[in-house]
Order: sequence, then C-alpha cells, then structure tokens
Amino acid sequence: MPRKLAVITGSRAEYGLLYWLLQEIQADTALELQLVVTGMHLSPEFGLTYRNIEQDGFHIAAKVEMLLSSDTPIGIAKSIGLGVLSFADALANLKPDIVVVLGDRYEIFAAVQAAMALNIPVAHLHGGETTEGAMDEAIRHSITKMSHLHFVAAEVYRQRVIQLGESPERVFNVGGVALDNLKRLNLLNREQFETALDFKLAPLNFLVTYHPVTLSQTSAKASAQALLNALDVFPQANIIFTKANADAGGRIINQLLEEYAAAQPERVYLTTSLGQLKYLSAIKLVDVVIGNSSSGLIEVPALHKPTVNIGERQQGRLKAASVIDSSEETSAIKHAINYALSAEFQIQLPNVVSLYGQAGASLKIKEVLKNYNLHDILMKKFYDLAP
Repeated sequence: MPRKLAVITGSRAEYGLLYWLLQEIQADTALELQLVVTGMHLSPEFGLTYRNIEQDGFHIAAKVEMLLSSDTPIGIAKSIGLGVLSFADALANLKPDIVVVLGDRYEIFAAVQAAMALNIPVAHLHGGETTEGAMDEAIRHSITKMSHLHFVAAEVYRQRVIQLGESPERVFNVGGVALDNLKRLNLLNREQFETALDFKLAPLNFLVTYHPVTLSQTSAKASAQALLNALDVFPQANIIFTKANADAGGRIINQLLEEYAAAQPERVYLTTSLGQLKYLSAIKLVDVVIGNSSSGLIEVPALHKPTVNIGERQQGRLKAASVIDSSEETSAIKHAINYALSAEFQIQLPNVVSLYGQAGASLKIKEVLKNYNLHDILMKKFYDLAP
C-alpha cells in the first residue's frame, strides 16, 4: 500500500513553496498525495485560489472551511477553534500516515493540533526560524513541539529546533523549498510579463507586499499608510502590489491598497495573488522589492535584487547582504528605497549569496517522507543539550 501523505495548505504563498514537493509526491507510486486546502484558498475575498491548485493538476482530497469573515483578534481565535474541529473530521476521514505542513500560520496550527489528538505523525517544513514581530513566532515553535520530522532551511535553524528538544536524527537541513521554483520554472521576460498582467512596466518599478505585524503596537492602518506615503515620493515608479494575508488587520491594509490603486490605475497594479511564476518573474524584472514578506529574505536575494524589509515582522530571520532593514516611518522607508537604488548598493548585488541553501529541497524531503521508519515515531524523548 502506498504511504499516504496529507499535505495541508492554507495560503497562496505557502502553496507556491509546496508546489514542487507536491509534484514529487504525486509522481512517486510509493506515495499517495492527500492534498488538503483551507483558509484563504477557499475565500472569495482572497481569490478562491483553490481553483489555481486544481488547474495545476492536483486533486484536492479535502476542503476545510475555517476562515471567519473577520480579521479581528477574536475572529482569528475563533477561526483557529473552528479549524481544529474541522480538521479533526477531515483527518479522521483521510487517515493519512503523515501530515505534512509548512511554516507558521494559524490555519496550520489548527491542523497540527487535530493531528496530534488523532495520533497522526506530523512533518514540519521551515521550523526553527524566528519572526519576532508576529504571533507566527509562537505558532511556529509550538508546531515544532507537536511535530515528529523537521525539515529546516539552514543549519542555524536546525540547531534551534534541536535546542527546542527535538532529536537531531529527526531534523534535516534541506535548504529553502522556495529555491526549487527558481531552478525549475522558466521565468517570464518583460514582454511576456506585461502581457500576462495587461500592465506596462516603467523605467523604475517596485514590487510591494505588506502584511499585518500582529504583535506591533502601531495600527495596521497607520503602518500601511506610512508605506504608501513613502511610495508617493517616487511618482516615476510603477508599483505592483500583492494584497495582505488574512491576519488581524489584513482587511484594512487591503482597503487602503484598493483605494491607492483605484486613484492611479496607470501606475499601480493590485492583485490578490500573482502565483509563483508571475511573482518570481516580477522579482526578476523590478528594481526593488518592498514590504515585510519572507520572500524578500529568501527568493529575492537568490535573484540578486534588493529588498527593503519594513518593520519587525521578519526580525530574527537570516538576512543576506541585499536586504535593507527599515523602520515603519515614511522617512525611513524613503531613505531605504533610495539606498537600494544607489550605485553604491547596486554594485554588490551580483555577488549576494543565498543563506538558505541551494535548490533540491523538495526531492530530499520526499525521500525522507517516503523511507522514514514510522514505527514508534509518535514516541518522542526530549533531547537535552549537553551542559
């Protein structure tokens, strides 16, 4: 019988990272892919992106509704509770041998809690990282403690997972799965990209993704407005925005972006999701990537482009020399963008080295998931570091 792997995805960004792993699993006759979609994938507000998954040729084994029409902290807490209830039913029906999850979002947190209660082993990708400005930090480390196999993106993250008490033989440093996209996708050229978006690039272009900073004392509205004010300093630049996610404060950010885009349609392109091909092509074609997405720290340096990383959302993560940190004030963001465009900064970009390994993570992960002995995998001893 094939080993059944229930891979769970709740957002467009996470699905893009999992894409090649899903392909590897689906192509292996010793494995059965049980793809479970939830969260933003099922929301009309966020583009019903489960349709894109189906268009990519994947069968969706289960759809788990859990996203309430609220992005308040109370709404998020209730969504987590609904998710645990719904994932309990879905996983009980699917009966997977392993649940596979990536990252730190609350949808994944709900799924892993249900898997733990059902005694289903969990494999976790991208553990050990830190995002000190978001509640994702606590969620990620909690998922680590509920997981049984760990696939991390760098050695420092492997050591941190071990520091959390996980046995070293269960922690695999495979590099960032995002880098597989850079190797295996044929990115669009400028003409193809403009045709795909029906949007013309200018001599100067920015790609912007800004998500709520869930532990910040500054309101999401004020932070997003400071960013838009900074972008106004560069009227010659065309801007491609991807919308904020479903964290607390995401809707108010998206409302501001919609108003900003509607006021200047020739200069601004706004979308819920570009998809991996167009998103990575955009990185290659623009001059600066701006915001607080993890892609600014992983994919963007690998494409030798500058990142202006705003605020504390990604604080604690490994950052290449192409990443410029900025506070959330308009003047600081403006200064950081100018520095990213300067000849002094641009000259170093071709020599930037990725801190998240090389392509090939998806195949390495698949092989471990396929061959790891699951006997007694649920029994974990706390691994103590030597005094």
